[in-house]
Amino acid sequence: MPWNGFAARFDAFKSDVNLTQDQIDDGLTKSRGITSALNRSYYGHNQDGVNAFMVGSWGKGTAARPPNDVDLFYRLPADFWPSINGRRGNKQSQLLQEVKVILQATYPQTDMRGDGRVVVVAFNSLMVEVVPCFMLDTRKYFICDTHDGGSWRTADPAAEMRSVELGDLATGGALRTLIKMMKIWKRECNVPLKSYLLETMATNFLPQSAWGTNGFYWYDWMIRDFLAYLVVRANTYLTVPDGQSVYLGDEWKSRAETALARATAACEHEKNDYTWSAGEGWQKVFGTRI
Repeated sequence: MPWNGFAARFDAFKSDVNLTQDQIDDGLTKSRGITSALNRSYYGHNQDGVNAFMVGSWGKGTAARPPNDVDLFYRLPADFWPSINGRRGNKQSQLLQEVKVILQATYPQTDMRGDGRVVVVAFNSLMVEVVPCFMLDTRKYFICDTHDGGSWRTADPAAEMRSVELGDLATGGALRTLIKMMKIWKRECNVPLKSYLLETMATNFLPQSAWGTNGFYWYDWMIRDFLAYLVVRANTYLTVPDGQSVYLGDEWKSRAETALARATAACEHEKNDYTWSAGEGWQKVFGTRI
């Protein structure tokens, strides 16, 4: 019977891409500590479970091991809005610096910087990127953009999380696994494609693919076909869950083409039970994690 080596290989890889419990606990502990420090300053209490929530890969359940960072939205009091928005100059930069000063009082030995839209808190084990925000009546958020003199940008993290959640339910849990695996490829092969774009394309691809609901046994073909799906979308526009249209460019296309050729060959090796050759091919895509 063909594909004798496939099951053990991808079963192990599927487990290996998930965060460990220690990594999860570390991210939660650091996020709660930051939330507590900011609540003490802005709300007059030190509770760590209110006014903040994880977004990005942690919020969507798509973080791959090992984690690089945690994205944390921190909701500022609504009555603080007139004060901050009434300031002169780059009020967005001023807000990031204010948040940074508050956190430095709690974490004086930790490197921090205000960077575009976030305050980066660089702990030894991982970074927490804190996004100060104001909730709008639409349940979306105003966030800072310090570039070009400063401006407010609208973000809709709930739309991103809902899109992945529904896609994962529709594919029996395959979507999040595919995303995590492709993030390992992105990291291993230094692919210049933002993670949220990779996630959106995977979310669009999987329900309409031949393997979207067929489960674990089809991950090799799923990966191969997703890479083919990526390649033809170079230099096109992608609509992301918050409704924005993003130009994908082609800086990443050659890496996707190379990975597609390697994955195609590895799939043939799996089919023919050339187990060692298949493994060597997959390692050229994902590194030694597989």
